[in-house]
Amino acid sequence: MNPHEPAGQDVLRALAEELRQFRLLCNNVPAALAYFEREGNTCGYANRAYAEMFGRTEDSIIGLTVAEVIGEEAAAVIQPQVDRVVEECVAARYERHLRAPGADARPIEVHLLPHLDDAGKAVGAFVLISDLTRHRRADAALRESEERLGKFMHASAEGIVFHKGGFITDANPPLLELLGYTLPEMMGRPTLDFVAPEHRERVAAVIAAGDEISYDSAVQHRDGTVIPVQFIVRTMLFQGERQRMTIVRDIRDRVQAQARIHHLAHHDALTGLPNRLAFDARAQELLTHAAACGEGVALLFIDLDEFKRVNDSLGHQAGDVLLQTVAQRITDTVREADLVARFGGDEFVLLLAGDPSPQAVQAVAAKLQQAIGAPLQAQGASICVTPSIGVALFPAHGHNPAALIKHADTAMYQAKAQGRAHVCFFEPAMAAAAMAELAMESRLAQAVREREFVLHFQPQMALADGALLGVEALIRWQHPQRGLVGPDDFMPLAEARRLILPISQWVLHEALQCAVRWHATGLARVPVAVNLSTLQFQDPSFVHTIELALAQAGARGPMLELELTERMLMDDVAAVQVALRRLKALGVVIAVDDFGTGYTSLGHLKHLPLDRLKIDRSFITDLPGDSGSAAIAGAILQLGRSLGLQVVAEGVETAAQRDWVGAHGCDAQQGLFVCPPLPLVDFEHWLRAR
Repeated sequence: MNPHEPAGQDVLRALAEELRQFRLLCNNVPAALAYFEREGNTCGYANRAYAEMFGRTEDSIIGLTVAEVIGEEAAAVIQPQVDRVVEECVAARYERHLRAPGADARPIEVHLLPHLDDAGKAVGAFVLISDLTRHRRADAALRESEERLGKFMHASAEGIVFHKGGFITDANPPLLELLGYTLPEMMGRPTLDFVAPEHRERVAAVIAAGDEISYDSAVQHRDGTVIPVQFIVRTMLFQGERQRMTIVRDIRDRVQAQARIHHLAHHDALTGLPNRLAFDARAQELLTHAAACGEGVALLFIDLDEFKRVNDSLGHQAGDVLLQTVAQRITDTVREADLVARFGGDEFVLLLAGDPSPQAVQAVAAKLQQAIGAPLQAQGASICVTPSIGVALFPAHGHNPAALIKHADTAMYQAKAQGRAHVCFFEPAMAAAAMAELAMESRLAQAVREREFVLHFQPQMALADGALLGVEALIRWQHPQRGLVGPDDFMPLAEARRLILPISQWVLHEALQCAVRWHATGLARVPVAVNLSTLQFQDPSFVHTIELALAQAGARGPMLELELTERMLMDDVAAVQVALRRLKALGVVIAVDDFGTGYTSLGHLKHLPLDRLKIDRSFITDLPGDSGSAAIAGAILQLGRSLGLQVVAEGVETAAQRDWVGAHGCDAQQGLFVCPPLPLVDFEHWLRAR
């Protein structure tokens, strides 16, 4: 403080500071403030918001009357409120619309507070104005939202219910229809009254927690029917209060679809029996129970003999009818407590619980053979198939489903090896044999990689003059430990494990190399025959593979003869015809090997571009003494002549056999009587010696 200044200056300065702070405060509150003196009804103070609301400044508005500030019309409207405040010395509140030039009218809320002197007389009034525009818009938006929600509730196809504190306040028509109640019957009742009893605890927990959640539950219809639903729960403002809204979605179709999917996932679509997945789960339960009770269980692996023949000859529709019939016959033969499943194809599995004895298992297997083997009609034909059955016993042959299935499967293959239509119980020696086969498979794969194969050759000779008509290439496996192994010991395994494809490709390549060399040197200008595997012939690129092999070897088509089995000709008639015509266009010779052992349709045979029929050795072995073999061989010879095909007798080992086939019009012979299969060097020596 300056000592030379009068004390009054300090007071003025302090007042000025207070005034500045007062103005700062008033100009920053979210409202328009003003003070009007009773005497003259003039403005004594206004903050910036109030002054600007009426197009003034804080200074220019001072001294103006109410009418000058807000207009004559507005002043006349509010005058009764002003009079009441001044005369009765009470606060007043009212709402009106403020119309500013060039803008829409705005709703405002006005509070009038009387200013009283020491005697309690009103000497002025404070004015506080709040702009209600934002609030009114929010209210309008809320009303509009509730209207939309109300329309949505009635337009929605799904049920909607509002509840507060767990008591229903509203529900839409779809929900009423879903539950079978009217709205008055539901209003005010606890929501849990309409929830299925077993789900009420969960729903009550959700209500108590206030969770916004979606979950599956169930409601109960008026008639007691339980309906699966999905609840979608939200909290929202409705009718001016915070309430819970739940969308109730009927999921009966979804539940039924899921049940169908579950059934399909665990059952065979064709027969309706449990599949492998379902069988394993149920079988494990039965084995666990049996172990706890000290009981035994028997697992039967059932495979239909020659099922493929039915599909090949009558079509897959007949095969499906057969499988469905077999499934029903198995089910009808066993007890309800027994477990029947289809693993795919023509494989069925049966689990006999209840501690069956081996004799009882044998009796059940015999009944199954009789039931399954009974003829049935399909596609206008009488079909009869037999089952081969392998049996494994718990706990002797395994302690889990996988082990029992494996051992029963091994026993089933042993039953087939015994001549089919047999029942065979698993023995440990079979597992050793299976391991040996697995080892053979591994060793065979190695043989393919290391090319441990050789070709032997056997001539086909004309019966009329002894001329060389062809040469068949026959594969042998030069095993490092076992020596020379014939094809019967490894080719079935190679075919089953698809190793036949690289082996067959190697045979084709080697045979064509020999054919080209023999033609070039004049040693043997005849076709070299190779046997085709089913997998090889069914390959979509098979003909292209033959074209490529011929080109790589520098060979012409007539240098190659391909031998197919009857079954290959019947697998896909249309595709076979196309493939054989393409081969004939290359000049390749086509022969049917082992003829008479298959099921070729003679009507189909006449449309195929064939060159040769080779009578299977089983019909030649018993000639000339066996009348049955003679009849079949004679029929094949007659068929060959009628179709204009060359006929070759396989397996001719004696002069009597040679004479018989020659006398009955056979064109050529192949067998030990002429020459055994010889290694390449020995066979070329044989060719030169001729």
